[in-house]
Amino acid sequence: MDQLWIFALGTLAQLLFAARMLIQWLQSEKARKVVNPTVFWILGLCGSLLYLLYGWLRNDFALILGQLIGYYVYIWNLGAKGAWAKLGAWRYGVVGLLQLVPVAVLAGMATDWSDVSASLFQNDAIPRSLLIFGSVGQIIFSLRFLYQAIYSARRNSSLLPAGFWLISTLGAAIILIYGILRRDPVVVAAELCGLFTYIRNLMLWNRERKA
Repeated sequence: MDQLWIFALGTLAQLLFAARMLIQWLQSEKARKVVNPTVFWILGLCGSLLYLLYGWLRNDFALILGQLIGYYVYIWNLGAKGAWAKLGAWRYGVVGLLQLVPVAVLAGMATDWSDVSASLFQNDAIPRSLLIFGSVGQIIFSLRFLYQAIYSARRNSSLLPAGFWLISTLGAAIILIYGILRRDPVVVAAELCGLFTYIRNLMLWNRERKA
């Protein structure tokens, strides 16, 4: 029963991730070019919070690492899109609280690091070579957000460039293999759906470039 609830939590997180991609894809198809809606980042932030908890409950360092790297990029993009400004004076408290969530998770890990290290890095359920492979995939996948943030910051606007989708495709392919080897239906389903939208956005970007 406990595992069922954990998978349900991970599935909910992935549904939020899938919803953001679906909305972004449909709006892009309608506009016949790659678009970057604010809801894309809102759903991403909510999904990241839940997926961070899912990775912790699964004792899966690769999943935790992936969310920690990209988490703050969601917050930055929402600021660049002007979403936080709409909250008025409340924005400082909301943003501050959200920024403290990963810090609280890391602080909780640090209080009993020996047990956490054993469960995450010496997990009998995950061979070390597979853990490294999955972590590499998560790092590559998360680098797309660092790339996107740097690209957008230089242009003073939140954008989704072609490089974002290229890195997404490569990272998703690695994580898909990792999910198959881990026999994790949540990860496999998510990456299969993600690969479709990443490749489709590349096609739209290429068509827009040629036009």
